[in-house]
Amino acid sequence: MTGLVGDRAAGWDRTGVLPVDLLRRLGADGLLCAEVPVEHGGLGWTSLENGGFTAHAGSLCGSLRSVQTSQGMAAWTVQRLGDPAQRAAYLARLTGGELAAVGFSEPHAGSDLGAMSTTVRPDGDAVVVDGRKVWVTAAHYADLLVVFGLHADGGGAAVVVPADAPGVTVERVAEPLGCRAAGHASVSLDGVRVPSSAVLGAGAAPGFLVSLSLAYGRKSVAWGCVGILRACRDAAVRHAATREQFGRPLAAHQLVARHLANLVSGERVATLLCEHASRCWDEGSPESVIATLLAKNESAQRAVEGAAAAVQVLASAGARDGHVVARAHRDAKLMEIIEGSTEMCQLLLAEHA
Repeated sequence: MTGLVGDRAAGWDRTGVLPVDLLRRLGADGLLCAEVPVEHGGLGWTSLENGGFTAHAGSLCGSLRSVQTSQGMAAWTVQRLGDPAQRAAYLARLTGGELAAVGFSEPHAGSDLGAMSTTVRPDGDAVVVDGRKVWVTAAHYADLLVVFGLHADGGGAAVVVPADAPGVTVERVAEPLGCRAAGHASVSLDGVRVPSSAVLGAGAAPGFLVSLSLAYGRKSVAWGCVGILRACRDAAVRHAATREQFGRPLAAHQLVARHLANLVSGERVATLLCEHASRCWDEGSPESVIATLLAKNESAQRAVEGAAAAVQVLASAGARDGHVVARAHRDAKLMEIIEGSTEMCQLLLAEHA
Protein backbone atom coordinates (compact mmCIF):
# COMPACT_ATOMS: atom_id res chain seq x y z
CA MET A 1 0.00 0.00 0.00
CA THR A 2 2.81 2.43 0.86
CA GLY A 3 4.36 1.97 -2.58
CA LEU A 4 1.04 2.51 -4.34
CA VAL A 5 0.25 5.72 -2.45
CA GLY A 6 3.73 7.19 -2.04
CA ASP A 7 3.53 10.98 -1.91
CA ARG A 8 0.40 11.14 -4.09
CA ALA A 9 -2.14 11.60 -1.27
CA ALA A 10 -1.54 15.36 -1.08
CA GLY A 11 -2.34 15.74 -4.77
CA TRP A 12 -5.45 13.58 -4.48
CA ASP A 13 -6.60 15.75 -1.60
CA ARG A 14 -6.14 18.95 -3.58
CA THR A 15 -7.87 17.69 -6.72
CA GLY A 16 -10.54 15.78 -4.81
CA VAL A 17 -10.14 12.65 -6.95
CA LEU A 18 -8.63 9.21 -6.38
CA PRO A 19 -7.33 7.17 -9.35
CA VAL A 20 -10.13 4.74 -10.20
CA ASP A 21 -7.65 2.26 -11.65
CA LEU A 22 -5.92 2.14 -8.26
CA LEU A 23 -9.22 1.56 -6.47
CA ARG A 24 -10.14 -1.25 -8.85
CA ARG A 25 -6.71 -2.81 -8.47
CA LEU A 26 -7.00 -2.79 -4.67
CA GLY A 27 -10.52 -4.16 -4.96
CA ALA A 28 -9.45 -6.97 -7.27
CA ASP A 29 -6.68 -7.85 -4.81
CA GLY A 30 -9.32 -8.16 -2.08
CA LEU A 31 -7.82 -5.34 -0.03
CA LEU A 32 -10.89 -3.08 0.07
CA CYS A 33 -12.94 -5.72 1.92
CA ALA A 34 -10.33 -8.13 3.23
CA GLU A 35 -12.63 -9.79 5.78
CA VAL A 36 -14.68 -11.44 3.01
CA PRO A 37 -14.16 -15.24 3.18
CA VAL A 38 -11.74 -16.83 0.74
CA GLU A 39 -14.52 -18.86 -0.90
CA HIS A 40 -16.05 -15.59 -2.08
CA GLY A 41 -12.81 -14.16 -3.42
CA GLY A 42 -11.75 -12.32 -0.25
CA LEU A 43 -8.63 -12.68 1.86
CA GLY A 44 -10.44 -14.12 4.87
CA TRP A 45 -8.65 -11.78 7.27
CA THR A 46 -9.76 -11.45 10.87
CA SER A 47 -11.11 -8.13 12.08
CA LEU A 48 -7.85 -7.57 13.94
CA GLU A 49 -5.75 -8.21 10.84
CA ASN A 50 -7.91 -5.97 8.69
CA GLY A 51 -7.92 -3.32 11.40
CA GLY A 52 -4.14 -3.04 11.31
CA PHE A 53 -4.24 -2.68 7.55
CA THR A 54 -7.01 -0.07 7.79
CA ALA A 55 -4.90 1.96 10.21
CA HIS A 56 -1.99 1.78 7.78
CA ALA A 57 -4.20 3.00 4.94
CA GLY A 58 -5.54 5.76 7.18
CA SER A 59 -2.03 6.95 7.97
CA LEU A 60 -1.34 7.34 4.25
CA CYS A 61 -4.59 8.76 2.86
CA GLY A 62 -7.89 9.37 4.64
CA SER A 63 -9.83 9.42 1.39
CA LEU A 64 -8.52 6.03 0.31
CA ARG A 65 -9.31 4.60 3.74
CA SER A 66 -12.85 6.01 3.46
CA VAL A 67 -13.41 4.12 0.21
CA GLN A 68 -12.07 1.00 1.93
CA THR A 69 -14.58 1.52 4.75
CA SER A 70 -17.41 1.93 2.25
CA GLN A 71 -16.50 -1.25 0.39
CA GLY A 72 -16.20 -3.16 3.64
CA MET A 73 -19.60 -1.94 4.84
CA ALA A 74 -21.22 -3.06 1.60
CA ALA A 75 -19.58 -6.48 1.79
CA TRP A 76 -20.49 -6.88 5.45
CA THR A 77 -24.13 -6.03 4.71
CA VAL A 78 -24.25 -8.65 1.95
CA GLN A 79 -22.56 -11.23 4.20
CA ARG A 80 -25.02 -10.70 7.04
CA LEU A 81 -28.27 -10.13 5.13
CA GLY A 82 -27.83 -11.99 1.86
CA ASP A 83 -28.87 -15.56 1.13
CA PRO A 84 -26.25 -18.00 -0.25
CA ALA A 85 -26.99 -17.05 -3.87
CA GLN A 86 -26.76 -13.32 -3.13
CA ARG A 87 -23.52 -13.72 -1.21
CA ALA A 88 -21.98 -15.73 -4.02
CA ALA A 89 -23.05 -13.21 -6.66
CA TYR A 90 -22.34 -9.90 -4.98
CA LEU A 91 -19.24 -10.71 -2.94
CA ALA A 92 -17.48 -12.01 -6.04
CA ARG A 93 -18.10 -8.65 -7.66
CA LEU A 94 -16.90 -6.69 -4.62
CA THR A 95 -13.66 -8.70 -4.52
CA GLY A 96 -13.29 -8.65 -8.30
CA GLY A 97 -12.67 -4.95 -8.87
CA GLU A 98 -16.14 -3.45 -8.73
CA LEU A 99 -16.71 -0.63 -6.24
CA ALA A 100 -19.62 -0.09 -3.85
CA ALA A 101 -21.17 2.61 -1.67
CA VAL A 102 -23.74 2.40 1.12
CA GLY A 103 -26.62 4.89 1.44
CA PHE A 104 -28.62 5.31 4.62
CA SER A 105 -28.49 9.01 5.65
CA GLU A 106 -31.17 11.27 4.16
CA PRO A 107 -31.80 15.03 4.15
CA HIS A 108 -34.08 14.67 7.18
CA ALA A 109 -32.91 11.33 8.56
CA GLY A 110 -29.38 10.91 9.80
CA SER A 111 -29.32 9.07 13.10
CA ASP A 112 -33.14 9.38 13.26
CA LEU A 113 -33.89 6.14 11.43
CA GLY A 114 -37.61 6.50 12.05
CA ALA A 115 -37.63 9.49 9.73
CA MET A 116 -36.19 7.56 6.77
CA SER A 117 -38.43 8.07 3.73
CA THR A 118 -36.80 5.99 0.98
CA THR A 119 -39.27 3.31 -0.12
CA VAL A 120 -38.89 -0.16 -1.63
CA ARG A 121 -42.10 -1.21 -3.41
CA PRO A 122 -42.65 -4.72 -4.87
CA ASP A 123 -43.79 -4.72 -8.50
CA GLY A 124 -44.13 -8.21 -9.94
CA ASP A 125 -40.73 -9.88 -10.03
CA ALA A 126 -39.01 -6.58 -9.29
CA VAL A 127 -38.97 -3.78 -6.75
CA VAL A 128 -39.13 -0.03 -7.33
CA VAL A 129 -36.94 2.22 -5.18
CA ASP A 130 -37.70 5.91 -4.59
CA GLY A 131 -35.82 8.27 -2.31
CA ARG A 132 -32.78 10.46 -1.74
CA LYS A 133 -29.59 9.70 0.15
CA VAL A 134 -26.97 12.23 1.20
CA TRP A 135 -23.26 12.06 2.03
CA VAL A 136 -22.84 8.64 0.48
CA THR A 137 -19.11 7.93 0.70
CA ALA A 138 -17.53 6.60 -2.53
CA ALA A 139 -20.77 7.00 -4.51
CA HIS A 140 -18.85 8.97 -7.15
CA TYR A 141 -16.78 5.84 -7.90
CA ALA A 142 -19.38 3.16 -7.21
CA ASP A 143 -20.65 0.49 -9.57
CA LEU A 144 -23.12 -0.73 -6.94
CA LEU A 145 -25.15 1.17 -4.34
CA VAL A 146 -26.46 -0.59 -1.24
CA VAL A 147 -29.53 1.51 -0.43
CA PHE A 148 -31.53 1.24 2.80
CA GLY A 149 -35.24 1.97 2.79
CA LEU A 150 -38.69 1.08 4.09
CA HIS A 151 -40.29 -1.97 2.49
CA ALA A 152 -43.91 -1.62 1.40
CA ASP A 153 -44.72 -4.98 2.99
CA GLY A 154 -43.48 -3.75 6.36
CA GLY A 155 -40.10 -3.32 8.02
CA GLY A 156 -37.00 -2.30 6.16
CA ALA A 157 -34.79 -3.57 3.38
CA ALA A 158 -31.41 -3.04 1.78
CA VAL A 159 -31.36 -3.06 -2.01
CA VAL A 160 -28.33 -3.50 -4.26
CA VAL A 161 -28.79 -0.97 -7.06
CA PRO A 162 -26.49 -0.56 -10.09
CA ALA A 163 -25.20 3.01 -10.05
CA ASP A 164 -25.97 3.34 -13.75
CA ALA A 165 -29.56 2.08 -13.48
CA PRO A 166 -32.25 4.32 -15.04
CA GLY A 167 -33.52 6.77 -12.43
CA VAL A 168 -30.28 6.94 -10.42
CA THR A 169 -28.60 10.34 -10.18
CA VAL A 170 -25.28 10.78 -8.37
CA GLU A 171 -24.23 14.34 -7.53
CA ARG A 172 -20.88 14.94 -5.85
CA VAL A 173 -20.59 16.94 -2.65
CA ALA A 174 -18.65 20.05 -3.59
CA GLU A 175 -15.47 20.66 -1.58
CA PRO A 176 -16.17 18.59 1.55
CA LEU A 177 -14.35 19.54 4.74
CA GLY A 178 -12.38 16.30 4.98
CA CYS A 179 -11.54 13.18 2.99
CA ARG A 180 -11.93 15.37 -0.07
CA ALA A 181 -11.19 12.62 -2.58
CA ALA A 182 -13.48 9.97 -1.03
CA GLY A 183 -16.22 10.61 -3.60
CA HIS A 184 -18.94 11.80 -1.21
CA ALA A 185 -22.18 12.33 -3.13
CA SER A 186 -25.94 12.70 -2.90
CA VAL A 187 -27.90 9.94 -4.61
CA SER A 188 -31.43 10.38 -5.97
CA LEU A 189 -33.51 7.32 -6.84
CA ASP A 190 -36.59 8.06 -8.94
CA GLY A 191 -38.61 4.98 -9.83
CA VAL A 192 -35.51 2.80 -9.95
CA ARG A 193 -36.51 -0.73 -10.91
CA VAL A 194 -34.31 -3.71 -9.96
CA PRO A 195 -34.96 -7.47 -9.67
CA SER A 196 -36.43 -8.77 -6.41
CA SER A 197 -33.25 -10.82 -6.05
CA ALA A 198 -31.43 -7.54 -5.30
CA VAL A 199 -33.31 -7.09 -1.98
CA LEU A 200 -31.44 -7.99 1.21
CA GLY A 201 -33.04 -8.49 4.62
CA ALA A 202 -36.60 -7.57 3.63
CA GLY A 203 -38.93 -7.17 6.60
CA ALA A 204 -36.28 -6.64 9.27
CA ALA A 205 -36.52 -3.60 11.54
CA PRO A 206 -34.98 -0.55 9.79
CA GLY A 207 -32.92 0.28 12.86
CA PHE A 208 -31.45 -3.22 12.95
CA LEU A 209 -30.55 -3.13 9.26
CA VAL A 210 -28.77 0.20 9.43
CA SER A 211 -27.07 -0.47 12.77
CA LEU A 212 -25.66 -3.70 11.33
CA SER A 213 -23.96 -1.82 8.53
CA LEU A 214 -23.01 1.07 10.83
CA ALA A 215 -21.26 -1.28 13.25
CA TYR A 216 -18.74 -2.28 10.59
CA GLY A 217 -18.34 1.34 9.53
CA ARG A 218 -17.68 2.50 13.08
CA LYS A 219 -15.02 -0.15 13.55
CA SER A 220 -13.31 0.80 10.30
CA VAL A 221 -13.47 4.53 11.07
CA ALA A 222 -11.98 3.90 14.51
CA TRP A 223 -9.03 2.07 12.98
CA GLY A 224 -8.69 4.86 10.42
CA CYS A 225 -8.39 7.33 13.30
CA VAL A 226 -5.53 5.25 14.68
CA GLY A 227 -3.84 5.80 11.34
CA ILE A 228 -4.46 9.56 11.56
CA LEU A 229 -2.89 9.63 15.02
CA ARG A 230 0.15 7.66 13.87
CA ALA A 231 0.73 9.95 10.90
CA CYS A 232 0.41 13.03 13.12
CA ARG A 233 2.66 11.61 15.81
CA ASP A 234 5.40 10.74 13.32
CA ALA A 235 5.24 14.11 11.56
CA ALA A 236 5.26 16.05 14.82
CA VAL A 237 8.16 14.06 16.28
CA ARG A 238 10.28 14.44 13.13
CA HIS A 239 9.70 18.18 13.04
CA ALA A 240 10.23 18.74 16.76
CA ALA A 241 13.49 16.79 16.72
CA THR A 242 15.04 18.79 13.86
CA ARG A 243 13.54 22.28 14.10
CA GLU A 244 15.44 24.54 16.50
CA GLN A 245 14.19 27.57 18.43
CA PHE A 246 16.30 29.55 20.89
CA GLY A 247 19.25 27.20 20.40
CA ARG A 248 17.37 24.01 21.22
CA PRO A 249 15.24 21.52 19.29
CA LEU A 250 11.52 22.16 19.66
CA ALA A 251 11.17 18.81 21.43
CA ALA A 252 13.32 20.15 24.28
CA HIS A 253 10.76 22.85 25.07
CA GLN A 254 8.35 21.55 27.69
CA LEU A 255 5.14 22.90 26.16
CA VAL A 256 6.00 21.29 22.83
CA ALA A 257 6.97 18.05 24.59
CA ARG A 258 3.49 18.03 26.13
CA HIS A 259 1.96 17.87 22.65
CA LEU A 260 4.21 14.97 21.73
CA ALA A 261 3.31 13.12 24.91
CA ASN A 262 -0.41 13.58 24.24
CA LEU A 263 0.03 12.29 20.70
CA VAL A 264 1.80 9.17 21.98
CA SER A 265 -0.83 8.47 24.63
CA GLY A 266 -3.72 9.24 22.28
CA GLU A 267 -2.43 6.80 19.67
CA ARG A 268 -1.87 4.08 22.26
CA VAL A 269 -5.31 4.43 23.83
CA ALA A 270 -7.03 4.43 20.43
CA THR A 271 -5.03 1.39 19.30
CA LEU A 272 -5.84 -0.62 22.43
CA LEU A 273 -9.56 0.18 22.17
CA CYS A 274 -9.62 -0.81 18.50
CA GLU A 275 -7.72 -4.03 19.19
CA HIS A 276 -10.22 -4.89 21.92
CA ALA A 277 -13.18 -4.16 19.63
CA SER A 278 -11.73 -6.29 16.82
CA ARG A 279 -11.00 -9.18 19.17
CA CYS A 280 -14.63 -9.01 20.33
CA TRP A 281 -15.72 -9.24 16.67
CA ASP A 282 -13.41 -12.16 15.97
CA GLU A 283 -14.63 -14.02 19.07
CA GLY A 284 -18.30 -13.27 18.43
CA SER A 285 -18.50 -11.62 21.84
CA PRO A 286 -21.76 -9.94 22.91
CA GLU A 287 -19.57 -6.99 23.92
CA SER A 288 -18.64 -6.28 20.30
CA VAL A 289 -21.32 -3.62 19.77
CA ILE A 290 -20.41 -1.52 22.80
CA ALA A 291 -16.68 -2.13 22.32
CA THR A 292 -16.94 -0.86 18.74
CA LEU A 293 -18.97 2.17 19.82
CA LEU A 294 -16.40 3.01 22.49
CA ALA A 295 -13.51 2.59 20.06
CA LYS A 296 -15.13 4.85 17.47
CA ASN A 297 -16.04 7.55 20.00
CA GLU A 298 -12.65 7.71 21.69
CA SER A 299 -10.53 7.26 18.56
CA ALA A 300 -12.33 10.02 16.68
CA GLN A 301 -12.04 12.49 19.55
CA ARG A 302 -8.38 11.70 20.10
CA ALA A 303 -7.70 12.01 16.38
CA VAL A 304 -9.20 15.51 16.41
CA GLU A 305 -7.10 16.48 19.43
CA GLY A 306 -3.98 14.83 18.05
CA ALA A 307 -4.27 16.43 14.62
CA ALA A 308 -4.72 19.86 16.18
CA ALA A 309 -1.64 19.26 18.34
CA ALA A 310 0.41 18.18 15.32
CA VAL A 311 -0.56 21.32 13.40
CA GLN A 312 0.44 23.38 16.45
CA VAL A 313 3.86 21.70 16.65
CA LEU A 314 4.60 22.09 12.94
CA ALA A 315 3.10 25.59 12.86
CA SER A 316 3.57 27.22 9.44
CA ALA A 317 5.37 24.11 8.15
CA GLY A 318 2.15 22.13 8.48
CA ALA A 319 -0.28 24.86 7.58
CA ARG A 320 -0.19 24.07 3.87
CA ASP A 321 -3.05 22.57 1.91
CA GLY A 322 -2.27 18.92 1.26
CA HIS A 323 0.32 18.55 4.05
CA VAL A 324 -0.20 15.37 6.05
CA VAL A 325 -1.14 17.17 9.27
CA ALA A 326 -3.33 19.70 7.46
CA ARG A 327 -5.21 16.82 5.82
CA ALA A 328 -5.42 15.03 9.16
CA HIS A 329 -6.83 18.13 10.85
CA ARG A 330 -9.75 18.25 8.38
CA ASP A 331 -10.21 14.50 8.01
CA ALA A 332 -10.29 13.87 11.76
CA LYS A 333 -13.12 16.34 12.31
CA LEU A 334 -15.22 14.50 9.75
CA MET A 335 -14.60 11.28 11.71
CA GLU A 336 -16.44 12.83 14.67
CA ILE A 337 -19.52 13.15 12.46
CA ILE A 338 -19.77 10.14 10.15
CA GLU A 339 -21.08 6.70 11.18
CA GLY A 340 -22.76 8.27 14.22
CA SER A 341 -21.69 11.63 15.60
CA THR A 342 -19.73 11.94 18.83
CA GLU A 343 -22.91 13.12 20.55
CA MET A 344 -24.88 10.08 19.36
CA CYS A 345 -22.08 7.75 20.47
CA GLN A 346 -22.05 9.38 23.89
CA LEU A 347 -25.83 9.02 24.27
CA LEU A 348 -25.62 5.34 23.36
CA LEU A 349 -22.72 4.81 25.78
CA ALA A 350 -24.71 6.53 28.52
CA GLU A 351 -27.73 4.34 27.75
CA HIS A 352 -25.50 1.26 27.98
CA ALA A 353 -24.18 2.48 31.35
